[in-house]
Amino acid sequence: MKKGFYIIFYSFFLTIVSCGSITDFDENLETNVSEVLKDTSSVNLNNGGVNKNGTFKILSLGDSYTIGQNVCNSCKFPIQLVDTLLKITKNKSTFPLKVIARTGWTTTHLIGAIEDQNITAYYDLVTLLIGVNNQFQNKSFSIYEEEFPKLIDIAIKAAGNNAKNLVVLSIPDYAFTPYGNGNTTISTEIDKYNNFARTYCMSKGITFVNITEITRQGLNNKALVANDNLHPSKLAYKKFVEKILPEVLKKLELK
Repeated sequence: MKKGFYIIFYSFFLTIVSCGSITDFDENLETNVSEVLKDTSSVNLNNGGVNKNGTFKILSLGDSYTIGQNVCNSCKFPIQLVDTLLKITKNKSTFPLKVIARTGWTTTHLIGAIEDQNITAYYDLVTLLIGVNNQFQNKSFSIYEEEFPKLIDIAIKAAGNNAKNLVVLSIPDYAFTPYGNGNTTISTEIDKYNNFARTYCMSKGITFVNITEITRQGLNNKALVANDNLHPSKLAYKKFVEKILPEVLKKLELK
């Protein structure tokens, strides 16, 4: 594909392909790295403290899979999670949500964005889903090996220094979309990242949830893919929530 196509493509889709130049993407990302998405839409907020008056603060960290690229605002998985928790608690509890994520972010970008935010509040639940853009941009795997543990430490600190309040989600496999077209190289590389993350989390007693298997149904079930033929759909994010919900309920002691 030509360079000009990639630049246009980036504006609409997750910056993911299996090969090719990434110079333009890097420049664009560096320009926008400080633009952090803060999303509290559809969330019932109050001024309560942590666990005070049924208030459970949630922090979601990641990239386009966290902000829900190309799906509606209420379709992204953090919002669907909050809406589900509100239904479970019959609106007797509140779940203030903060999202730090952007399409195209690598582990490096996410670390920089979190530092810009200077997070000091303690969260009852932190979710982390990151790494696909390290793979796409052909970054050295050693960068992920170094920076993923750093993000884990940051996330644990944000969770009140309590590792049990952290949920790490595996990286979706975009090979199983019309755009990825079953590219086995993508899947092999995604497995490498996920295997490292899972092993690291297990060694630290951190909850790791495999949602990759959901996205690997994308070529057979087109309803799992957004209309851009690349990102997860509202249905896929709903399935993400269903997969992590049992762990979330235990961590928040709601079940």
